[in-house]
Amino acid sequence: MNLLTVVTFVPLLGALALALVPRDEANQHRALTFVISLVTFGLSLGLWFGFDASPGAAEFQFEQMVPWVPTIGIGYHVGIDGVALLLIMLTTVLMPIVILSTWKAVTDRVKEFMIALLVLETAMIGTFAALDLVLFYVFWELMLIPMYLLIGIWGSQNRLYATVKFFVYTFAASVLMLLAILYLYFHDGGTFDYVEARRALQVTPEAARWLFLAFALAFAVKVPMFPLHTWLPDAHTEAPTAGSVILAGVLLKMGTFGFFRYAMPLFPEAALSFRTAIGVLAVIGILYGALMSLVQTDMKRLVAYSSVSHLGFVMLGLMALSAEGLTGGVYQMLNHGVSTGALFLLVGVLYERRHTRLISEYGGIAKQVPVIATAFVIVTLSSIGLPGTNGFVGEFLILSGTWLSRLRSSAVFATLGAVGVILGAVYMLLLVEKVFFGTIKNEENRHLPDLSVREGFVIAPMIVLIVVMGLMPAPFLAPAKPAVDRLVQRFQAAEARLGNGPQVGTIEPAVAVTARTPAPAAPAAAPEPGTEPAPHQPPSGGI
Repeated sequence: MNLLTVVTFVPLLGALALALVPRDEANQHRALTFVISLVTFGLSLGLWFGFDASPGAAEFQFEQMVPWVPTIGIGYHVGIDGVALLLIMLTTVLMPIVILSTWKAVTDRVKEFMIALLVLETAMIGTFAALDLVLFYVFWELMLIPMYLLIGIWGSQNRLYATVKFFVYTFAASVLMLLAILYLYFHDGGTFDYVEARRALQVTPEAARWLFLAFALAFAVKVPMFPLHTWLPDAHTEAPTAGSVILAGVLLKMGTFGFFRYAMPLFPEAALSFRTAIGVLAVIGILYGALMSLVQTDMKRLVAYSSVSHLGFVMLGLMALSAEGLTGGVYQMLNHGVSTGALFLLVGVLYERRHTRLISEYGGIAKQVPVIATAFVIVTLSSIGLPGTNGFVGEFLILSGTWLSRLRSSAVFATLGAVGVILGAVYMLLLVEKVFFGTIKNEENRHLPDLSVREGFVIAPMIVLIVVMGLMPAPFLAPAKPAVDRLVQRFQAAEARLGNGPQVGTIEPAVAVTARTPAPAAPAAAPEPGTEPAPHQPPSGGI
């Protein structure tokens, strides 16, 4: 049986098993869900250690193709490259932590809550693994259902408003992506297979631009990019802590992953024409998110707006189209999932003690809760990109990759991005100062319990990841390198087809593209847009 398929559907099978447990056995629901998430993580380690990141390895590994609706060309086609591998590992690492964090926080309808989490995990992993456009869309939309329930049932006072807003924004934009998928099917040889569609794409330049915009809009809402971000602060604020961690840690990466996997490789020429505009929106998002974070009075809302800023960095790195920028963008996806996920967990820890997220209700509590304060400071330093933490690696690669790229006005983009880093340090350090230091103004804060053993097991893995990813980034960067190099190579070929001067950064000689890029002296021999040098032959087999 294919390991990737097993990892994808073990949580769903666990949800079905959980449905058989009597409703009044809350601790059994928690324990069984935690064990299932640990099993999923253990199985995913087989993907990590079995993945071949060498230059000559296959692009997609652990691949499987099984006919699903063969009459119209829909198949169960899954496989992962290094970027998908990293995001699947992020998902399987976060889920046991999230489940452990809910042990005392969720006391109502525990069974349904845990089932929703497990279904959501299958949907997230499936989205990263899918190589069929319809299968991708099914997993993409499946995510909305459990997330809708998590916010709508277990959220805060204004949860219904936040839930409807979240659903309408993401669903409406996704419908445009579905229309683009159908257009590709009817105008591109009648296939929904992503690899085949990418290899033999035959659409006019004008159609490619509209198709790119349809995909890009769906992904931009999920990121979310400015000005499509307004659903995010409400969703984060009203969601339970577990929902906020999953939303920040994984779901927002669906948007950036969608750009990297689908919008940019399928329509490279269109992406080249829109890269400056998207880069401008990314920089606006960086600065806007940071400035909005400065004026927030709710801790959770502050962290939510910081996500708008941090994901702006990811998009800036992707639009640089240099190897450094793309690598930094991928790494920042992981960093944001770890650091911002940890921030939401710590805000949840404080909320369980005081039942308020207002910054003004705290102050001077570092002596009462020294372990929580220490953990919060470490995560804050990661969020602002202090050298030695994971945040520094991602932001450094993004800013240097942007500066070195041939993106128009690249120095201006990099400089404004650096201003965003400074603003990020300001609002996060002010948050730490207002919550943990100074004098105690509220007597209720004098008797707060410090981090419990269970909460320690929740926070400790996040701290370890922050330090390890900051000091030893190579094991996390290596899997992404082949995928990044292929994307750079694809854009270099697109520039050659367009006959423009080079605008995309170079890649290492070991993966140079001279054998694949058409020679300038013979433009007639250049491949059609979207073509690849060799046809892809996916394996087949039963699920």
